[in-house]
Amino acid sequence: MREKIAKSFLELFKKEPLISFAPGRINLIGEHTDYQEGFVFPAAVSQGIWVGICKNETTVSKIHSLDFEEDFAFDINDFSPKKGHWANYIMGMVSLLKQAGYPVKGFDIVFGGDIPVGSGLSSSAALSVAIGTAISAVFDFKISKKSIAIYAQKSEHLFEGLNCGIMDPYASAFGKENHALLLDCRSNSHEEIPLELGGYSLLLTNTNVKHKLADSAYNKRREACEKSVEILQNSFPGITTLRDLTPDDLAKVKELLPVELFPKAKHVIMEDHRVKEAGDCLKNSDLIAFGKLMWESHESLSKDYEVSCPELDFLVKSSKQKPYVLGSRMMGGGFGGCTISLLETSKKQELKDYLSTHYKNQFNIDPEFIEVTPSEGARILG
Repeated sequence: MREKIAKSFLELFKKEPLISFAPGRINLIGEHTDYQEGFVFPAAVSQGIWVGICKNETTVSKIHSLDFEEDFAFDINDFSPKKGHWANYIMGMVSLLKQAGYPVKGFDIVFGGDIPVGSGLSSSAALSVAIGTAISAVFDFKISKKSIAIYAQKSEHLFEGLNCGIMDPYASAFGKENHALLLDCRSNSHEEIPLELGGYSLLLTNTNVKHKLADSAYNKRREACEKSVEILQNSFPGITTLRDLTPDDLAKVKELLPVELFPKAKHVIMEDHRVKEAGDCLKNSDLIAFGKLMWESHESLSKDYEVSCPELDFLVKSSKQKPYVLGSRMMGGGFGGCTISLLETSKKQELKDYLSTHYKNQFNIDPEFIEVTPSEGARILG
């Protein structure tokens, strides 16, 4: 992809570009906790977005997308979001950098990637971080990784209208090879934890479905968490989010919350606890205990938080029939997307064949399998 970007850039703009890369990410455990300032456990992967960039000494930025086979241009002094367009991720980053005082000038860009569409590997965050990394380098702004991640998050808020958490751009910026990041979404700080899997591997299985409930349900879950905090603050005056509660508080929380809110609060409280336990499991190389937490996470996401779907539940339940699968759960927002499984490396093909047959028989859909390796975060390739 790097060579493809460089070749296309030379053909279009007659120059040699500076090339940046930012990876997609997986999340080992810790779903729907980020917007309650909780804990998540992502890792960058080898798949990502490559960006070729050069200054052009004008006020107009010209962009070519290899994936969409489309061109776009905008004046850096006069632009606004374009509903549903991929260019929003680039314009959003330019807007945030300018607001922060960085004197961005015109530039030319070619970008492309190898993140499977709809896989939940967060291609949007990878694009934003790759753009921020490229602009910082080509104009010698020396912007920190943390700032680029925060600008990427705010860019999606402002230009895409998605009120996303910090996890995706943060993991893309800070990823480390063969490590996962135990990320605190309140302090925006992390601990690097070695991902020493030995004879085991991670495998994503894409349901290849996305149910329409996803966006509205996401907003409702956020509202349920916020309403729960409002109610609970009378009895727990020190809390600002559900992250401030522990499993020991659950009995009292159950007494205080309406029956429709309690399961949602329970999920967030327990999921935060599971993330911290998962970190300890990996430090102690206890993959069996880590896998158990993955099963528990899925059960909670499906039954308590109600963001799963028949396809995801089927894949997890089917995977549980195989003793060589230590753990499996839905990954991401829910209502479709991928499961993430931890299994014996030597049994990967056997699981793929088994799930392909049974999933196709059940839903008449072919699943897609994506192999992932914890990899390095955003960087300049030269």
